[in-house]
Amino acid sequence: MGKKFTDFFKLNIIKGDLGLWMIYFFLCMISIVTMYSASSRLSFDTGRHWVPLMSHVGYLLIGFCITVLVSKIPCKYFKLVPIVGIPVVVVLLVYALFLKSDLNESHSAHRWISLFGVNFQPSELAKTMLILATAVILSKLQKEEKVQTKKGMKNVVMATKGGYSKAFTMIMWLAVIICGLIVPENFSTAMMLALVIFIMMIIGNVPRKLLYRLVGVMAILGALFVTVLMVTPDETLGKYKRALTWKNRIQTAVGIIDEDVDSQEYKDKTWQEDMSKVAIASSGITGVGVGNSVSRDFLPHAESDFIYSIIIEEMGVAGAVFVLLLFVMLIIRVGRVAQKCDRFFPAFLVIGLGLMMVIQALVNMSVAVGLMPVTGQTLPLISHGGTSIMIMSANFGMILSISRYASKANGEKKAVTKELKRPVIIETGDVYSSVGMV
Repeated sequence: MGKKFTDFFKLNIIKGDLGLWMIYFFLCMISIVTMYSASSRLSFDTGRHWVPLMSHVGYLLIGFCITVLVSKIPCKYFKLVPIVGIPVVVVLLVYALFLKSDLNESHSAHRWISLFGVNFQPSELAKTMLILATAVILSKLQKEEKVQTKKGMKNVVMATKGGYSKAFTMIMWLAVIICGLIVPENFSTAMMLALVIFIMMIIGNVPRKLLYRLVGVMAILGALFVTVLMVTPDETLGKYKRALTWKNRIQTAVGIIDEDVDSQEYKDKTWQEDMSKVAIASSGITGVGVGNSVSRDFLPHAESDFIYSIIIEEMGVAGAVFVLLLFVMLIIRVGRVAQKCDRFFPAFLVIGLGLMMVIQALVNMSVAVGLMPVTGQTLPLISHGGTSIMIMSANFGMILSISRYASKANGEKKAVTKELKRPVIIETGDVYSSVGMV
């Protein structure tokens, strides 16, 4: 079995870091197993038991093909994507924000648009585009000077003075535009994306004083926003449903219960959280077994937002820890890939994409176990959702492409070092003598 698996890699069907590929396959397998149970409500709605599961498997297969194809693209070409991608996502976000259609009437927010019969969230694509653009800006505005060390290794000198503030200004303009268009209908996504961009700027050596000022401004604006939200009457906020939803989620998270709200209405507001806690409480160490979930029939969005609760219920603490460790291993592998890169762009990009996936996973898990208010974030590569799986698969493909580039660059460095260390042989008649190392 092990030999066949190794031979599969030798066919060059899949390339890149083996550890990353293993994480990808485990996430997909867990997704299929869990979706068998979590999609029961979807099966009931369609009247066909196998349709939701088979469509999900189909999305995963398409995602796998996307991952393979993208992983084969040299990472230097990813620099060209934001040139077209940024204008496109801005148009799509504006379209989604102001679109009034039957599709949006059936959702709690204008997050979805339909193009050519395909429904998707532009914010998912916007995350990738902004991370790509940030990596390009941070890399282009840094001067790559190569310094020869004693061992012949090449080190990259960081940006020259002046490039930092320019990078900060350009990134902030893009972030304000894209995150600003996402915030009204998907607050959690905008905040996660802003956090990833902030971390990328820290790694990109943007001056700390600029970042401190940014944190201060965001803290003040956040405090004002929450204060206004809390003191504004529900009747006024009712004109904009998302604002009222934000207020309810904050109140639920901090344990504030309005005395005017009767017990049944409060239960309706906290139904998802309560059912998620019931699923977790009934799990135990080993869980109730795959396919034996009870909460799946009562928990809204069990196949997407709260799929981690189903994983815990069926697989117990062991399953929950295993999934968490997969994402921890993912960020560790991404960090190692970034260390091997000898150029700024692939290093910044792989860190940004890895952080986005891991932070989203942590948010989803935190919501499921009651550590955060309900946000509507899915568990990457595990939750149900066609376009989400495809975009995440493309992101994983880019990470694998960079890992392939980093391994090649690292291998060339080792070869150069080995060559520089070889003995020099000088011919003196019939005698060959070593005179030391180059």
